[in-house]
Amino acid sequence: MTVFDELVGQEMAAHELQVASADASSLLTGGAGPSMTHAWLFVGPPGSGRSIAARVFAQALQCPDGGCGTCAQCRDVRAGTHPDVSIVEPAGVHYSVADVRELVAQSSSSPIRGRWRVIVLEDADRLESQQMDWKPANVLLKAIEEPAPHMVWVLCAPSLQDVIATVRSRCRVLSLRTPSIAEVTDVLVNKYGADPDLAVTAARVSQGHIGRARRFITDPEVRERHREVMELPTSLASLTDCLEAAARFDSTAEDSGKDQVRERHAQERDDVRASYGVGSRGIEARGAAKALGDLEKMHKKRARRARSDAADLALLELLAYYRDVLMLQWGADVGLINDEYADQLQHEASTSTPEVTMRRIEAVLETRATLSGNAVPRLVLESLFATLRDPVAVR
Repeated sequence: MTVFDELVGQEMAAHELQVASADASSLLTGGAGPSMTHAWLFVGPPGSGRSIAARVFAQALQCPDGGCGTCAQCRDVRAGTHPDVSIVEPAGVHYSVADVRELVAQSSSSPIRGRWRVIVLEDADRLESQQMDWKPANVLLKAIEEPAPHMVWVLCAPSLQDVIATVRSRCRVLSLRTPSIAEVTDVLVNKYGADPDLAVTAARVSQGHIGRARRFITDPEVRERHREVMELPTSLASLTDCLEAAARFDSTAEDSGKDQVRERHAQERDDVRASYGVGSRGIEARGAAKALGDLEKMHKKRARRARSDAADLALLELLAYYRDVLMLQWGADVGLINDEYADQLQHEASTSTPEVTMRRIEAVLETRATLSGNAVPRLVLESLFATLRDPVAVR
């Protein structure tokens, strides 16, 4: 057993990373190490395991045995406590220039305890934004071109096109695929002890995303939210229903976002208080108030991001619903993602046309793009649900 066993359905990628980590060890002893490079770009659709692959690679680079999974180096990387491995994500919707400058500064220092300094940049597609005059990707570019010794960058993004050309051209690309339904089901049953029938449903609904599938089998609230999304299209009988549905949808996304970050935020506040010696006596060290204030600002950005991600996930489930309707209307010989709602989907397919369904799909896609900016969620959702109720009238 090695850390690479965690990469479900990624045999080719796992082999490539194993060879690279072996060559990384060779480089440290003066060898050639042709398969190892200082900058990597892991690309793959949601659910392909980009983050897991990046963390596994970091473990293998630090481990003297190439990723045994049991040594102190491997355990610390997995726990997120290794001083030479940083796994970062944008606090808000996009990385800021200040965020990237701080990472570049960290990359110039030598490893403290491990063999390499590794920075994993999740959501590298969020390094640029049309609203920014000076893109964070430009700040990162120089560090990737001229890395410090023993420095490894690992960027994660959905596709090559999502990363600015000047950055991706300087990285070695590792492509990941979405695991099959059977592979995800096998993991849920054998690793997490899930009921086989529930595991199959979770694998289908998550469309191969192991993290989402695991939450589906372990959290009843996730299954309830999925049920609400599936029942939403048939509940839009009037304009009032559309407005009420938008309010519920937005509120659910907000609650889901808060649930995702609550424990993490509480732990981070406790850590900052402890580091400044803020105790039960109310004694506050100099700088503690500013540190807590800065942390609170970051928490607000992260909470907005979590809320946006929760809404986007629900919209993806809505897209899957209308995809199933369209497949039935076309008579396509493919499986339904939401097979447990087959009767409802069949009724929807028989009472509309493929053209109407396509308009609904386009409306959901446009809403996802709009919500990725600075739009007011409630207003955008009200417009969406009015369109879903009667695409022809709205058009």
